[in-house]
Amino acid sequence: MSRTRLRLGLGVTALLTASALLPTPAQAEAVTDYAITLDPAARGAAIDDTMYGVFFEDINRAADGGLYAELVQNRSFEYSTADNSSYTPLTAWTADGTAEVVNDGGRLNERNRNYLSLGAGSSVTNAGYNTGVRVEKGKRYDFSVWARAESGTTLTVTLKDAAGTLANVRQVAAKGGWRKYTATFTATRTSNRGRLAVATTAPVALDMVSLFPRETYKNQPNGLRKDLAEKIEALNPGFLRFPGGCLVNTGSMEDYSEASGWQRKRAYQWKDTIGPVEERATNANFWGYNQSYGLGYYEYFRFAEDIGAMPLPVVPALVTGCGQNKAVDDEALLKRHIQDTLDLIEFANGPATSKWGKVRAEMGHSKPFGLTHIGVGNEENLPREFFARFQQFRAAIEAKYPDITVISNSGPDDSGTTFDTAWQLGREGKVDMVDEHYYNSPQWFLQNNDRYDSYDRKGPKVFLGEYASQGNAWKNALSEAAYMTGLERNADVVKLASYAPLLANEDYVQWRPDLIWFNNRASWNSANYEVQKLFMNNTGDRVVPSKATGTPDVSGPITGAVGLSTWATSAAYDDVRVTSADGTALLTDDFSGDASKWTHSGAGSWTVQDGQYVQTDAAAENTMVTAGDPAWKDYDLHVKATKKSGKEGFLIAFGVKDTGNYYWWNLGGWNNTQSAVEQASDGAKSTLLTKAGSIETGRAYDIDIKVRGRQVTLYLDGQEWGSFTDDKPAEPFRQIVTEDARTGELIVKVVNAQDRAARTAVDLGGAKVASSARVTTLAADQDAVNTETDTPVTPVTSTFRGVAPEFTYTFPANSVTFMRIRQG
Repeated sequence: MSRTRLRLGLGVTALLTASALLPTPAQAEAVTDYAITLDPAARGAAIDDTMYGVFFEDINRAADGGLYAELVQNRSFEYSTADNSSYTPLTAWTADGTAEVVNDGGRLNERNRNYLSLGAGSSVTNAGYNTGVRVEKGKRYDFSVWARAESGTTLTVTLKDAAGTLANVRQVAAKGGWRKYTATFTATRTSNRGRLAVATTAPVALDMVSLFPRETYKNQPNGLRKDLAEKIEALNPGFLRFPGGCLVNTGSMEDYSEASGWQRKRAYQWKDTIGPVEERATNANFWGYNQSYGLGYYEYFRFAEDIGAMPLPVVPALVTGCGQNKAVDDEALLKRHIQDTLDLIEFANGPATSKWGKVRAEMGHSKPFGLTHIGVGNEENLPREFFARFQQFRAAIEAKYPDITVISNSGPDDSGTTFDTAWQLGREGKVDMVDEHYYNSPQWFLQNNDRYDSYDRKGPKVFLGEYASQGNAWKNALSEAAYMTGLERNADVVKLASYAPLLANEDYVQWRPDLIWFNNRASWNSANYEVQKLFMNNTGDRVVPSKATGTPDVSGPITGAVGLSTWATSAAYDDVRVTSADGTALLTDDFSGDASKWTHSGAGSWTVQDGQYVQTDAAAENTMVTAGDPAWKDYDLHVKATKKSGKEGFLIAFGVKDTGNYYWWNLGGWNNTQSAVEQASDGAKSTLLTKAGSIETGRAYDIDIKVRGRQVTLYLDGQEWGSFTDDKPAEPFRQIVTEDARTGELIVKVVNAQDRAARTAVDLGGAKVASSARVTTLAADQDAVNTETDTPVTPVTSTFRGVAPEFTYTFPANSVTFMRIRQG
């Protein structure tokens, strides 16, 4: 192995005897029997050292206030209403006396345009992130500021909280034009609610007010928050994908100018993020806040190197995504972005004598970073427009750097028109690798373990760049673990895979679930993190072919009531009829009277108006009303629906068991760009069928849904729109076996995602093995969630002494178990 997969071994959290994992006699009747059979003579897929990695995007305050160790928020006074309607240039600051943010010719530089003019005898105080500036007793903190004081002044710098000072006060003499001044604090108390204050004796201009912990990750300057970086390192990632995500291909692709607002709404471009931090741009973040670019491309490359991961940057292809869906037609701008990408490769790999290699060397890294892969674009919903531009990027890169792997993508979903078109273009264009993204329910992950079994072994390889089930409970992590056994089985096709998103500040959340959670004082591993860490540190080098028996499928026909809903739209419904397969009327409602047959338990405002049932709140989301019997099966549903106003269309539900479990036909979803059938399972949704299309306002649509067994056929205005059969079992018992070439060990990995223990006969196919095995187990209640103060999902290690060529092992309920068995 070129990299050490066993750096962290199997953990040292606790020791248990094997008997603790076996069922008691009282549990015996609840045990389900399985069998796992290995074929050690057969050769399965080789697994690359880089298979599992991490994906970083500045979402949930993952950078500023997160991985980037800066403790001052809005340090350069660049916050703006263009970033967030609640922002001002003094957001996170409190002024006492005369203080004004100025944007004129006296600024620090063209990229850092705002500065603070502070009057004599005045002060400003910064509140940091979360509850305040976090400091720990005995630790050192480095203060810096750029100041301009023509007549000279003394700056008094204080770290304090409501109880008093947190360190000795520092005084800095400042005089003349713009210059950087520094001081160091040693905290005398620990506080989560600190404030940094700067006071002046005479008029002064301030910019880039900064406070950094001296102890950053690997003590790097302009560095990373140590606990977060170490948690990422502990995953042992094979690659680091950055900087996004939706950051990559949203916002303007144009150059900075007065007309475009300089540092506002510009798509993430790597040249904005390098060089001295005081000369880097700030920008509006797609996720609703400001980003300083203090954590930039140089820091990403340096971090990848520090954790032993392959750097994998993603650049924009001039087709916006994430709901914006616009192709930029500007040949000169396209050529500039292509050249920027070539310059990026030179920045990463060029000698220190090259133009951009020299920039890297001047930043402190004369040795090349060794870039081998680069992604172009992210989740574009216009696949043909994207691919036309992708081909130009690829041609230019391959002409100058033929050893670089250029990665395409397949849009934001696991299936559908965009996905199919993107893959078709990728295959026809002979791309090396396609980046797939999807976020689905736990049930979907349990049902689709075989997703990559049928992929063309000679076609483009798969980079699963973003995936997660929709939650951070143990049941979500269990389903992801089950799915990962399928990724490993297909390691000849799935070459790279990364859970997403990586980080979330608990006080600034735009997206759930997330792998690592934190605030200003602590960080903690989600249940999903523990699964990823277990797989990433015990991957192995090759799959050992194996088979396992399955769980009997006890699913019957689709059953459930019916429902009507809207999403950011007002709509009217009429002539609802539900008829059983034999023609018996189960429900009829023309709303000539009241709506007493319907139950409303969500958002929105429903009223009967002019013989129609109308949802009038065009801003409300998920407004579902339901009617009927959850036991209904084999029926026909008819509805007449009319969009009245709003962003989308309407939703017709069937198979409704409760508010978290149902199917619905989403007509005019995704800002009225496509329609899909979605299945909700415990509140998490998966897409079963999708097509492009929109819904017209004011037009009445006839909608018919025919449910037979687990087969569903959908009709729009009398024409068949589509059909599907939901008959894939959500298999709770999954396994994969790999071999570690360095240690010679078999790694038996078993997921038991059900509430019953699984007594399992294991046949190692005649392999000669030691009589004991090291075992790591993750097990908890399905709804368990790790928090700052409670981590029910924690790895437990044990020794199992009953290993033989054929042996029996009982895998606990709701568990992930890794068993390392020495051969020979």
